[in-house]
Amino acid sequence: MRSRTRAELAALATVPFIMVLGNSMLIPVLPQIGQTLDLGQARVGLLITAFSLPAGLVIPWAGLLSDRVGRVTVIAPALILYGLGGLAAGLASVLVASPFLFILGARVIQGIGAGGTYQLALALAGDIFQSKERSKALGLLEAANGLGKVVSPVAGAAAALVFWFAPFFVYGVLALPAAALVWLVVREPEAAGRARSMEEYVQSLRRVARAKAVPLAACFLAGMASLFLLFGVLANLSDVLEQRFNVPVFGRGLIIALPVLGLAITAYVSGTVLQREFARRAKLAVVIGLILIALGVAPLPWMGSIVLWTASTAVAGIGVGLALPSLNTLITSSISYAGRGLVTALYGAVRFFGVAIGPPAFGMVETLGSVPVYLGGAGVAVIAVVVVTFLLNQERLLPEGMDEQEKAPTRGGDDGREETLPGGSPPPARLHRPHPVRKRLDGAPEEPGTWWKGGDPF
Repeated sequence: MRSRTRAELAALATVPFIMVLGNSMLIPVLPQIGQTLDLGQARVGLLITAFSLPAGLVIPWAGLLSDRVGRVTVIAPALILYGLGGLAAGLASVLVASPFLFILGARVIQGIGAGGTYQLALALAGDIFQSKERSKALGLLEAANGLGKVVSPVAGAAAALVFWFAPFFVYGVLALPAAALVWLVVREPEAAGRARSMEEYVQSLRRVARAKAVPLAACFLAGMASLFLLFGVLANLSDVLEQRFNVPVFGRGLIIALPVLGLAITAYVSGTVLQREFARRAKLAVVIGLILIALGVAPLPWMGSIVLWTASTAVAGIGVGLALPSLNTLITSSISYAGRGLVTALYGAVRFFGVAIGPPAFGMVETLGSVPVYLGGAGVAVIAVVVVTFLLNQERLLPEGMDEQEKAPTRGGDDGREETLPGGSPPPARLHRPHPVRKRLDGAPEEPGTWWKGGDPF
């Protein structure tokens, strides 16, 4: 990987890292915010919903817009909006006597900005890295996302030690420089901004729906249920640590980071394994992951110590880390190059909806009691297991011969072997690095901008 592409990848890696702070950094601080503003658990959980729901609604439209005007042109302003929303929430906390509604409005602004960040960063990495380095690049972006999940509870708790509203200012401090970095460093391929009509998108969606609607719906449900349960349980864990065990805010951040660390490690390991035996193991990984989530959530009402609470929640986190990489790969691999962006964006939107409704739903433990809430959550995971078991048909979802090699045009890789391009479409030329005249294996010259065997133009 050359220095230029390393710099671009480093700039892109800031996007998933910062985006994941949007909710995770506030979770250990929610009880403190609730006490300061005199809010119940369900109302303070709306701070998560106000961010996640707009983000889920915006994601598909941000993907459509990025295909028309370019991905950097969407990502950089989205990061600015994300940062400004955080600064607005912080200023409202300082300047307004009863700031809760103003903070909710600022979180909506943040969510709108978040809808144009992480999904597009993944798509842009796929645009830029067309050789075998693509999998490495996408893996590093996922690692940055996982790092953000681990760091964010601790960072939020540390910031709240200064002022309860300090985490809101952190968003602006991080997002605005990241927007400048992406705008100045990342140069996207020439074809990334080509316009496609809405009619083409609708036709692509109809083709996918006719052929693969049922297994895709099963994947969507499983992804939504996983994040619904994860963020609902983490939000309640923060409240339990504060009210039942009197754990201070920084200690809550450290404890909440443990289940998320289990998620990140499991996601990395399972993703590596799935690269080798994807076609045989993906559905099984999803089912086992959902079962682990149910086993982690169901016994929580009877957990009498911090160790047991953390261990049970960590089991659920490991389940999420096992299920999500499999779901991501199933959905991405099932769609052709032309329709992949739209369907992946819709999947991202559904996941955000799960995050949005999890904390307020589990916040009802105050009125309904812990047993029905947690057993109901485990029931959601069991329902997802049943749906995936009977409706997620891998043979129908995946292209024929997926266990061997996706059928698509090829070009030469770095090691001189044929390389399959995802989705069956040749990659676009880079704007900033014209291809020199090279020679084919038979010695004949190639024209600039064409693909040759045995060399990597990047």
